[in-house]
Amino acid sequence: MSLLKLFSFHLIFTLSVFTLAESADEYYTRRWLKCIYSSPDLSDMVYIDGHYFNKYLFTQFNSTLGKFVGFSEYGMRVAEYWNNGSFLQAEIAGVDGFCKYNAQIYDSTVREKAVKPKVKLSSVTQAGGRHPAVLMCSAYEFYPQHIKVSWLRDGKLMTSEVTSTMEMANGDWYYQIHSELEYTPKSGEKISCLVEHASFNKPMIYDWDPSLPESERNKIAIGSSGLVLGIILAAAGFIYYKKKSSGRILVPN
Repeated sequence: MSLLKLFSFHLIFTLSVFTLAESADEYYTRRWLKCIYSSPDLSDMVYIDGHYFNKYLFTQFNSTLGKFVGFSEYGMRVAEYWNNGSFLQAEIAGVDGFCKYNAQIYDSTVREKAVKPKVKLSSVTQAGGRHPAVLMCSAYEFYPQHIKVSWLRDGKLMTSEVTSTMEMANGDWYYQIHSELEYTPKSGEKISCLVEHASFNKPMIYDWDPSLPESERNKIAIGSSGLVLGIILAAAGFIYYKKKSSGRILVPN
């Protein structure tokens, strides 16, 4: 599996119908250029150039089709005109000249500053939940923002009973994301969280250990730490006592 990458460029134009500011109705024309790819060699690059009028897409170029497509009566006329002109050849050349060229710069810049996420799996309790088990996969303090979190059951991708939040900014240039899985546990199965990020050379898999609830594991960890500390202190006290005892001289009465 590979993480889908996208970078885009916006051109926004404003057209005022009336000159009087207090009564002007404004119309917006937007051009949105998108480059979508996932392979390291950029061989699967897709270039999309969308043209919008007041948020409605009317014409779009898609490099997988190699032509413009209209989405309205006006858009179809524009698409037909552009498909028979020099603009089409410029768009086809944009796959290499615009997308691949900028993607190489984008990738190198991002990888130099990428920060790996800290991933934590935990069990959570939901009031009135329909499922006996709810797991949360959380990724913290990562950069850049784009990340993908998925769930696996015995190595197979799970699509149902999964809820995820969008990437949230921490306010310190880092991001966090949380994904929940509601499921009914089965004996012998393996539940894993799959995280894909630009800071990883490959997708990372984190397995859930259902042997004990998290609270019980914490109690055992704290108890074990206390036991080890007690043994160390007892051993130190015994050694100190032996040294003091060996230095004493018994004088008979």
